[in-house]
Amino acid sequence: MIAGQRTAPRDAWYWAAVLLAFLATLPPLLTHYPMMTDYPAHLARWHVMLQHGENPVLDGYYGFRWAWSGNLGADILIFPLAALFGLETGGKIILVMIPLLTGLGLISVERALRGRVGIGTMLAMATIWSPSLLMGFMNFTLSLALVLFAFAFWVRSEGWKWREAAFVPIGLIIWLCHQSGWGVLGVMVFAYECHRLHGTGATRFESIWRAALATVPLWLPILPTVLASQQAPGSFSYGRRPLMAKWIFWKTALRDQQGYLDVATVILFVALPVLALFTRKLDGRLGWAALLMALLSLVVPRHLGGGDYADYRLVAVSLMLGLLAIDIRPKDWALPMAAGPFLIRIAATMMAWKSHSLATTEMIKALDHVPRGAKVAFAFEEVTGLWPTPPNGHLGAYATVRRDALVNCLFAIPGVHMLQVKAPGWNFADPSQRYLLRRWQRVDLRNFAPAAKADFLWYYGARPPIAMPEGAEVIFRTKHSFLARMNRPAPPKPGAE
Repeated sequence: MIAGQRTAPRDAWYWAAVLLAFLATLPPLLTHYPMMTDYPAHLARWHVMLQHGENPVLDGYYGFRWAWSGNLGADILIFPLAALFGLETGGKIILVMIPLLTGLGLISVERALRGRVGIGTMLAMATIWSPSLLMGFMNFTLSLALVLFAFAFWVRSEGWKWREAAFVPIGLIIWLCHQSGWGVLGVMVFAYECHRLHGTGATRFESIWRAALATVPLWLPILPTVLASQQAPGSFSYGRRPLMAKWIFWKTALRDQQGYLDVATVILFVALPVLALFTRKLDGRLGWAALLMALLSLVVPRHLGGGDYADYRLVAVSLMLGLLAIDIRPKDWALPMAAGPFLIRIAATMMAWKSHSLATTEMIKALDHVPRGAKVAFAFEEVTGLWPTPPNGHLGAYATVRRDALVNCLFAIPGVHMLQVKAPGWNFADPSQRYLLRRWQRVDLRNFAPAAKADFLWYYGARPPIAMPEGAEVIFRTKHSFLARMNRPAPPKPGAE
């Protein structure tokens, strides 16, 4: 009877955490169109990739050069999923898998370290839908979910003679998903081993170098990672005003829908691990990893290996690990309080996604007027100072997915991305579609270069543009979007004056 009384609380916290992991899948499950900024561009890239060599229309517009690199997680996974379920359903399955696996990974880590689930896991659930996932960094967030399981396995396999050999392919697989996730795993293993070795009586210096050597099984992808940062101009860059950017990235570390709520959550999630540290309730095996991730977010450049926000995505990881390091197991009555931040945030995300998805369903009807193989110039308005991340910054990519269209909003930087635009005279890619304006500025499309070479102009924005390109005729309109046919004057006949 006493034994049963001891296991019941553990079961309650464990099953509550599992429930939260499944609840994290609700935004993509309950909406037809996932409201992740980059997601349509990923769908379009996969469409071109899967149709390469078999679709003459797409082959005339796009080239695809497959290359093994540290940014391929979802790109590899979409092959079997699209074959079984179709492209868009396969993409949705990946979107459901990522938050679910991340939540279950958090549970696995705490159980591996402490044999139970406590307040750390429950709080860390609220970091699953970080800006990295909301903006659509699918390869990185997939790799992060796998990192959590890999780290839990590292802890559990301590003393196993084949552990180092097993982590050579594990590290390579995670690197293939995303190189930043591979870096997170390296930091977590290093911090764990450093703390463990220091606890056995080793000096601080000895602990550091022996912990560094413990990560040797993960070193195989180092060379391609270094080479990836030299792929193209700007692949290694801190961007403009880096110190201000670092401050903004920390302030917006959990940017979602409600500015005050998101900033307050960040403050809370920084304060709680600090409080746990002073009360000796912070597990150093993860606490040091959280601190190292925070320092790396300040040191790592914004652009790394062709990717953007390399530093930004580490901030939420630091918060996640800091919360997971909190080693507190309160009474069962504290369960709702521990789950509160996650439940509030997931509800806000879900409601926003439902609303935006319904609006996107109407805007997508514009493609009923677009013939297969058309050239579509997409433009969207993004107003600085507005808190929520714009959900439809790559809406135009659906024209490629649904109509095999040539668009200007795909990720196609030469030397960085596998997808390339090869249509003659069409040198437009992301972010050519973006009008980043202040509140008092308005979109003026008269000199929108892609429209001059397109068959259609597709616009999305909270405010209509103040001027249109010459020859634009609106043929479809919703509250915040329109599709215009580009009517150009016929060329003069030979010999005409």
